[in-house]
Amino acid sequence: MAEDDVGGISGGGDEGGMPNSLLPYDRWIEDAYRQVMARAINHAAADGLPEGHHFYITFRTDDPGTVVPKRMLAQYPQEMTIVLQHQFWDLKIDEEAQTLSVGLSFGSVPTTLVVPLRAITGFADPFVRLVLRFTPGTEDAVEIVDESPVSSGKADMQDEEADTGPAPDPTPQVVSLDAFRKRGGSTPT
Repeated sequence: MAEDDVGGISGGGDEGGMPNSLLPYDRWIEDAYRQVMARAINHAAADGLPEGHHFYITFRTDDPGTVVPKRMLAQYPQEMTIVLQHQFWDLKIDEEAQTLSVGLSFGSVPTTLVVPLRAITGFADPFVRLVLRFTPGTEDAVEIVDESPVSSGKADMQDEEADTGPAPDPTPQVVSLDAFRKRGGSTPT
């Protein structure tokens, strides 16, 4: 089975997976896995993350509904991965708008990210070795949203445009999850 297939399910008759079908099984399976992700996020929003659990969420920054600061968009023009572990706030999924929103700090600057669920391409919880990959939805137009500071009750934030650090590396960054996997014991089949 191809590694890129959602949940190890393969479609398209010639590849040794499920034969071609007039029923959209691949889409239904992906929808079910997106529901698993949404339930995990809703659980974390309501009850916090259980000991050891943390989420990696990868999403398309170039999706028109994605709201990220300009400096982050410059650094990650196509795709970005965030980690929800210790320091995040206001985590929620808006079922009506089909968006995920979460408060995170980037360079000590509090920010709220808004990500359409269709823009999420990956979800992982390394504590239980759960990795889900999704096909991003498509939109015709790309819209860049101006960033606005998030009020967090802290002192006024510095203007992010004043950051004179080195130019961001446009190369996509890859994070290996091997470092987070448990060592020893038997390996699941």
